[in-house]
Amino acid sequence: MNVKKDILRRATVASVAICLFASAIIARLAYVQFFQKQNGRLWKDRITQYHIKRDTIRATRGNIYSHNGSFLATSLPNYYVGIDPCVAKPDSFEKKIDSLAMLLARKFGERPRHEYAYMIRKARENGRKYVLLSHKKITFQERMEMEKWPFFRRDRSKGLGGGKFDPIYQRYHPYGRMALRTVGYLNPENAKGLVGLEASFQNELAGKDGVGLVEELSGGVRMPLEDGSDIKPEPGLDIYTTIDVNFQDMAETALLHGLEKYQAEKGCLVVMEVKTGEIRAMANLTLQKGKYVENFNHALAGGTDPGSTFKLPTMVALLEEKTIRPDQVVHTGGGAVLYRGRRISDTKRGGHGSITAQQVFEKSSNVGVHLLMSSSNFYNRAETYCRYMRRFRLDKPIGLHLNGETKPVVPNPQSPGWSKLSLSSMAIGYELKLTPLQMLAFYNAIANDGNWVQPMLVKQVRRANDVVKEYEPYVSQEPICSQTTIRQVKKMLEGVVERGTAKKSQSPYYRFAGKTGTAQKLINGRYQVGKYYTSFIGYFPAEKPKYSIVVVIDTPHGASIDLLYGGSVSAPVFREIADRIYAYDVQMHRPVAIAAKPPRQSAKGVKAGFADDIRTIGSELNIDAQPGPEGWVKADTQGTRVQWISQTNQNRVPDLRGMTLRDALHLLENRGFRVRFEGYGKVVEQSVPPGDPLPKPRKITLTLRQTARPDTLEVAMNKKTQPER
Repeated sequence: MNVKKDILRRATVASVAICLFASAIIARLAYVQFFQKQNGRLWKDRITQYHIKRDTIRATRGNIYSHNGSFLATSLPNYYVGIDPCVAKPDSFEKKIDSLAMLLARKFGERPRHEYAYMIRKARENGRKYVLLSHKKITFQERMEMEKWPFFRRDRSKGLGGGKFDPIYQRYHPYGRMALRTVGYLNPENAKGLVGLEASFQNELAGKDGVGLVEELSGGVRMPLEDGSDIKPEPGLDIYTTIDVNFQDMAETALLHGLEKYQAEKGCLVVMEVKTGEIRAMANLTLQKGKYVENFNHALAGGTDPGSTFKLPTMVALLEEKTIRPDQVVHTGGGAVLYRGRRISDTKRGGHGSITAQQVFEKSSNVGVHLLMSSSNFYNRAETYCRYMRRFRLDKPIGLHLNGETKPVVPNPQSPGWSKLSLSSMAIGYELKLTPLQMLAFYNAIANDGNWVQPMLVKQVRRANDVVKEYEPYVSQEPICSQTTIRQVKKMLEGVVERGTAKKSQSPYYRFAGKTGTAQKLINGRYQVGKYYTSFIGYFPAEKPKYSIVVVIDTPHGASIDLLYGGSVSAPVFREIADRIYAYDVQMHRPVAIAAKPPRQSAKGVKAGFADDIRTIGSELNIDAQPGPEGWVKADTQGTRVQWISQTNQNRVPDLRGMTLRDALHLLENRGFRVRFEGYGKVVEQSVPPGDPLPKPRKITLTLRQTARPDTLEVAMNKKTQPER
């Protein structure tokens, strides 16, 4: 019994001891895990610092270029700084580790220098291949500075090395917010294109991600490691656009001026080349919290009633039907008529009276357009009118290489909601849904002699210098109307600027043509008086169109409703951007007449100079001055003849008489002379005669005298006796 009790007692003691020991171990583990610090950091934080796994390696995103070849969007590297402490030789490592630690403490300030040194030494002792030195990212310029530091220098012949810069690419727009909605930007969550070209060409720009080993460091930093089995990432392709940064800057400036003047809610402006359809500028601005920002592409997606600019398609259809003539008289009366119970009126109080069809267009008479539609019997042939709209490509998207285009709405008799009043509304630009770009494409076709051109925003997709895909301008095979109609409506468009609703915006330097537009805005199902969508669409120069432009100023505000129409609001913006483009594009200027050369003149007045300069000046001014020798020459006039004497003999003193001080100094200082000079004007005396051997010491004094009206600059240079030179 005693033996049994003794065994139980011992077992109990042993069990208690084991439990106490286990509890101590658990407590110690908990302390190490949650409370113990090493170099100021918890172990649970330090252990998460070092993980290696296979993961996706992001490809470098492609660039977006302007028409000029400058960046519109690019990916610039920032860098995490790390080191492989095992690369450096032992003696070199110990000599330079403290210097590196001091530089790191100064640069990043995340820990004192002794902790940097301890951290790197410990990593070297443990055989670690990488240590992240800071969670802060540095720029490329900072990297260039750090490459002068020990362990980071490119020249590693002294046994040092191991410094690493791990790039993290971030999207950068060199021109800030210029054309931001067109160029686009990325979704910060997944780095994919969100809007604009960034989204439309996401697959091309993104490239192909790779797969490889990465070291996951604290703070979510991942450093690619090389193990030979990686799938390398393929960089994205580059997009070359038609945007001209100079045009874009001019467009945004002009649009902003117009919006600010009328405190409008939003607006857009597009500049396009007539022949190619290449878009040189696309500006979109919206008033938000008191500032104009580019947060929506109104030109591409802002579909609405175009208003009076749609009278051009109507007029083309009327002329194509040959039911009207431009000189046909239309009796608009007092400026208002009733049609099926609806009042159709003109903006001019009292109406325009009796005017021609051309004047109907120039003055933008709603009544006149209605009467022309009625006389042509289009109201009884609605499908014929709608067929013309399809022929003009107004019922289809333009197909720009940019996501988000609003589909046009051009009703026809089979459309839901069609009524007997629909055609009378469409003829003057209502019951429609068209974007500024879709309307611009039609006006551009008129400027291009009836040939419809698809607007272009992207010209090429490249991989470095290799063209992967090229987009050619698309021009319709059939013109949208006859050349007779083109000539007639071009005269009408020119008349709008010369005599009609845009006459206050004429330019004395060039002629332009276009049409104003003003549409009441549809708000809560009702058209609101005083809330206008104003526009001007046109092209210039009128006689040989090179650029077509659309300007939209939406919901302008002012003291008088009469001053909020397209002719007062949008046409001046067209004029401003056209003025800027005309000043910039010198190819559009009229040739300057070259004046006839003066009669042949004697070279007696030419004293000395550089032979090439004398020949050039002689040729331009028709002076008989053609020196035979090269280099510096002096004229020796004998009667009517001029003999040119070379001054290039380096062993003789040149003849300086008649030369300006500047020319004389050039010759003398090339021969090693120290020069003193007195007076101003041209050299009349020199202390060492010309042709003498070079003296020792090489000193010379020049006397200058004014022989004619002195040059202002020469007087200023030679006003006083100068010291030796």
